[in-house]
Amino acid sequence: MFKKILIANRGEIALRIIRTCKEMGIKTVAVYSTADKDSLHVKFADEAVCIGKPQSSESYLNIPHLMAAAEITNADAIHPGYGFLAENARFAEICGEHGIKFIGPTPEMIRKMGDKMTAKETMIAAGVPVIPGSGGLLQSLEEAKKLAKEMGLPIILKATAGGGGKGMRVVWKDEELENAYNMAKNEARAAFNNDGIYMEKFVEEPRHIEIQVAGDQYGKVCHLSERDCSIQRRHQKLVEESPSPFMTPELREKMGEAAIKAASAINYESVGTIEFLVDKHRNFYFMEMNTRIQVEHGVTEEVINFDLIKEQIKIAAGIPISGKNYTPEMHVIECRINAEDPYNDFRPSPGKITTLHIPGGHGVRVDSHIYAGYVIPPYYDSMVAKLITIAQTREEAINTMERALSEFVIEGVKTTIPFHQQLMRDENFRKGNFTTKFTETFKLV
Repeated sequence: MFKKILIANRGEIALRIIRTCKEMGIKTVAVYSTADKDSLHVKFADEAVCIGKPQSSESYLNIPHLMAAAEITNADAIHPGYGFLAENARFAEICGEHGIKFIGPTPEMIRKMGDKMTAKETMIAAGVPVIPGSGGLLQSLEEAKKLAKEMGLPIILKATAGGGGKGMRVVWKDEELENAYNMAKNEARAAFNNDGIYMEKFVEEPRHIEIQVAGDQYGKVCHLSERDCSIQRRHQKLVEESPSPFMTPELREKMGEAAIKAASAINYESVGTIEFLVDKHRNFYFMEMNTRIQVEHGVTEEVINFDLIKEQIKIAAGIPISGKNYTPEMHVIECRINAEDPYNDFRPSPGKITTLHIPGGHGVRVDSHIYAGYVIPPYYDSMVAKLITIAQTREEAINTMERALSEFVIEGVKTTIPFHQQLMRDENFRKGNFTTKFTETFKLV
């Protein structure tokens, strides 16, 4: 087992990893930018190293600085968390070149799933359902027009190196295609330095349901049930839950088998997520694979009582997985609490937290790195907490969430708590009647 792990991340996920490492008897190294010097992950780690200025490019994305921190502290492994360098194949390679274990899949696996067109071709070969599409990168606007006519509208244009909704455009009418094509390419180039885009049939009234998987170094793969991530805004998830209110036992079995096929196709090792779109007829299609721990991993941990971070570390250390497939034992809902103003188009609201009260009680988990007096910096993602509730039924989980949200006090900045409070009271949400388009018509009052 590893003696010391450097966490190449910040905030709540860094703190989450530190906690499991402590329970496993593993020493930890926190890294931080000058903007994060007072963050809890810095205070709770065994050692801490400043790696640069507030801008991510000069700190959390600066590979030489991270490797120097690992070497001076004699860390024998690096955990990337999520975001930043978590799915950077070159970073994983450099770790290996320096004799430091990257806690995640191999660089080859990251590359295969990181490029969406390559991933789609791999899934087709493995027999995993995929959304009908261009079959390769679009070479010209003329080709896009021809394919759109053959497939029929609506279609969606996607960046091959995409993520977070960038480089994506839905086309409903013929006259919209040219502008959407140019905008998708320009946005992809600006965000990823890669303007490659492809086309897919746009799935109407879709659900976004993902399957958690784990694979070890010996070819064994299992699934750990699903998460429904359909409540999102501009392709950014806001609420996640398990089991999905749309799921049936038959669909869960089929999607679980498909997820195992997908991970097995690249001999996947580590924990990861296979993301699917599911239409109103319960047909499902592969979207992408995330070769890292997910923000919403706590939902799966609570619904099956399983520490995914511990499993990830054990796999990296060469310990075999059990191979058991899991189904939900409870009902779990997670609300992402962001420092954003939901009454002002979700504008980021960095600043000093003057008052904080964290909810508690039976069936409540809060993953957060904030405290009273903490200053939320403007340089990073606006998520400040994940509020998770656990109960025997979905109705009980929603009721517990309502109660926990009413106790959650964050003053000094605006947060998305009011949005979640109204959502929990919404009749359609409570009935499970929603798709990925739900928030487009949801009006905050």
